[in-house]
Amino acid sequence: MKRIFSGIQPTGEVHIGNYIGAIKQWVELTEEYDCIFCVVDYHAITVEYNIEELRDRTIETALILIACGLTPDRCRLFIQSHVPEHTELAWIFNCVTPIGELERMTQFKDKSRQHRANINMGLMDYPVLQAADILIYKAGYVPVGEDQVQHIELSREVARRFNNRFGDIFPEPQVILSHAPRILGVDGASKMSKSMNNYIGLLEDKDAIWEKLRTAVTDVNRVRRADPGNPELCNIWTIHRAFSREDELLEIDKGCRQASIGCIDCKKVLFKNMMDELIPIRDRADSLKKDRDYVIDVVRKGAKTCSEIAKKTMEEVRSSLGIFYP
Repeated sequence: MKRIFSGIQPTGEVHIGNYIGAIKQWVELTEEYDCIFCVVDYHAITVEYNIEELRDRTIETALILIACGLTPDRCRLFIQSHVPEHTELAWIFNCVTPIGELERMTQFKDKSRQHRANINMGLMDYPVLQAADILIYKAGYVPVGEDQVQHIELSREVARRFNNRFGDIFPEPQVILSHAPRILGVDGASKMSKSMNNYIGLLEDKDAIWEKLRTAVTDVNRVRRADPGNPELCNIWTIHRAFSREDELLEIDKGCRQASIGCIDCKKVLFKNMMDELIPIRDRADSLKKDRDYVIDVVRKGAKTCSEIAKKTMEEVRSSLGIFYP
């Protein structure tokens, strides 16, 4: 099977933006690909963070991924720092990556503006470690959102530069673009994010989710219920497309445009469909919280199998570099 690699940072509560934009698609991809998924804790330390919270969030993120369906029978799941070959290969890739290419990365520019007091080398080097994450497993495909495409293009360039100089070892990974549109927060203005406090947590209780949905921004041009709306301008419609059936979407689209249904009616349908999908995930997560040893065992075994792949890759890499490694 064709191999996929992707990762998620343990930087905060997993929200429906993460679920719609990445995790849901990952689960679907396990049917067709050899999948490796990773909680990228080393990427998370490029910005200021709470040490104790990072430990808890790392396991919590792995727990949620399992609850969503990324179980050991479907994929390999592990924690990035548990396979040290990632950072070893990143150092080697640093030696074939021009600084100018890293300075041009859009995410580096954005993060530098957000964290002016902590523009560290890790922040700039983030995409090189990401390239190592992918290529240590010779993954041919990487599912990402549009904001990460530039990083995967760099991974392709890193693989090409290394292969041209040291021999043909790495594939040039291809993007599998997320089919989900960009999910805005409940403010309808910016990307869903815990730091922006505009998110709906994947494991939040029903009352909390409904309250956030009830007050969420819709089509700003629809001032009164009698006004016709435009679903394409409404973030609630975007979320609907991830949770609702096609026949419901057609009905809501028509009703919104003709003003025969109001925004609250639309949100009630979405809420029901969200709960149908999210409650089983929350129930599985609650069960896993009572058996954290199982979660730890899953990521430990995942790291063991992934480490075997990574070690073989690094044997090839060291040999091609001329590194003496008895």
